[in-house]
Amino acid sequence: MSRIGKLPVEIPAGVTITVDGDAIKVSGPKGNLEAAKLPHVTVAIEDNVLTVARISDEKIAKSQHGLMRALINNMVVGVTKGFEKKLEVSGVGFKVALQGNKLVMALGFSHPVEFIAPDGITLGVEKMSISVSGISKQQVGQVAADIRALKKPEPYKGKGIKYEGEHIIRKAGKTGAK
Repeated sequence: MSRIGKLPVEIPAGVTITVDGDAIKVSGPKGNLEAAKLPHVTVAIEDNVLTVARISDEKIAKSQHGLMRALINNMVVGVTKGFEKKLEVSGVGFKVALQGNKLVMALGFSHPVEFIAPDGITLGVEKMSISVSGISKQQVGQVAADIRALKKPEPYKGKGIKYEGEHIIRKAGKTGAK
């Protein structure tokens, strides 16, 4: 039995989950999310508790069991609390500014780099840190990865865009020995 899959998902007050056919819809105070139901699992709702069970003991059913429960739990957390990732920008001359829903960054290139936030994502800037927030965990993570990919941190001085708390492994520079 899957350790993740067998855990029930508590449905908080203000959240409604509907399972119709191959779609699972979650509505809450922050918005609505929808995901496709995987074919080798069943989803049941009883007394504000959602449970996911697999149809058989095949390998594909075992792998989809925990995945479906995790996806549903992430949707419930997203419509109640939301998700947020923080990025740190470090480097001499690097600047970050927000113009509407557009992030304008000076990252050491000959031109400013512009990043437009997709629908459902809100960007925030405070000094040299960027916060990416939204209700979809996958979308928040993907947008944060796209912003980080604009200027990955380099291993010698650590300049670039990194996740908050990310440890950059440093390399030793030239020793200057003759």
